[in-house]
Amino acid sequence: MTSSSAFETGPGGEPDAEPRLLCDTGALADAPPQAAGVLWKLAETGRQLDANVVRLAPGDRVDSHREPDLDVLVLVVRGDGVLGKGAADAPEPLAEGALCWLPHGSARSITAGGHGLTYLTVHRRRPGLRIRSHAAAAPVQT
Repeated sequence: MTSSSAFETGPGGEPDAEPRLLCDTGALADAPPQAAGVLWKLAETGRQLDANVVRLAPGDRVDSHREPDLDVLVLVVRGDGVLGKGAADAPEPLAEGALCWLPHGSARSITAGGHGLTYLTVHRRRPGLRIRSHAAAAPVQT
């Protein structure tokens, strides 16, 4: 299930942003088992956020890493697991309904429990890559 449509363009060329229902995360989580991975992603044009619904199979994990630039919210939709918070802190159990804030710069990992884990992530959208000419990228000498 994906989001319904891209923003329509209004009279001034700006996105005509209207609230809309994007998906039913419970229905995604309850769908017959399939390969783990992204079940849904926010794909609206003109958005300022990125969001994904991710499924991990029982025992699967997102290895420990640091996100230097973005805070991330994680909402557990179905299943259970463990949030690893770095070597100095004890892991945090995750259950359905748990809402976690992962501040930028923090070490984190996620491991699915025996029933697997389906969760929603939300964070600020990263700017796209821009291709510039070599002359535009070079500093100006005065």
